[in-house]
Amino acid sequence: MKRLLPFLVLIISFLSCKNDVKTDTTKETIKEDTELKELFTLMQGSFNSEVQSQVDSSYYNISLHMYPIWEDKEGHFLYVEQALNRMQDRPYRQRIYEVTRASDSTFSSAVYKLDVDSLWIGKWKTPKAFDSISLKDIALKEGCEVILKRLAPNHYMGKTGDETCVSTMRGASYARSEVEILEDKIMSWDRGFDAEGNYVWGAEKGPYIFNKLD
Repeated sequence: MKRLLPFLVLIISFLSCKNDVKTDTTKETIKEDTELKELFTLMQGSFNSEVQSQVDSSYYNISLHMYPIWEDKEGHFLYVEQALNRMQDRPYRQRIYEVTRASDSTFSSAVYKLDVDSLWIGKWKTPKAFDSISLKDIALKEGCEVILKRLAPNHYMGKTGDETCVSTMRGASYARSEVEILEDKIMSWDRGFDAEGNYVWGAEKGPYIFNKLD
């Protein structure tokens, strides 16, 4: 029996360490899921830049709607629609974002294009409409994902790669996006640059400030 005691102590110690590792891993998983859910929730809702446009006439009053779709499926997806606030029946940007964890400390908001934009105008009001399509029906805009870092509770900041997001709009070669997300607003600075790195479109002074409406 005396000979068995050291062996039993070793086994108990091993099992205890294993359980500690499992507990730490579980805590980390819960933390990751909580932060991802926090970011996804912050991005949801209707916003506009009315206040900014009243202070500075160089900014338009833009509406921004972002609502979750495919809630019965795995993943975190948003339908995104942007338009001049007075022309919301004619949006100039319609996308689907997929929000995921990129690493222990960063998150990714990947961007997808819809096949026929006009079919989805205003569908942020009825997101279940997207159940008629799936991930295979949309096209990933490679290199256009925004990588975000959590700075504090309810506060994220990030950007695209400097020259990774291809754009041909108004003579551009690539687009660059910088984003800051808070509990009551989203600040977004989208700009296009030509092959020589010259600015060709987008806000010149700084980001658009979209205040949350709901």
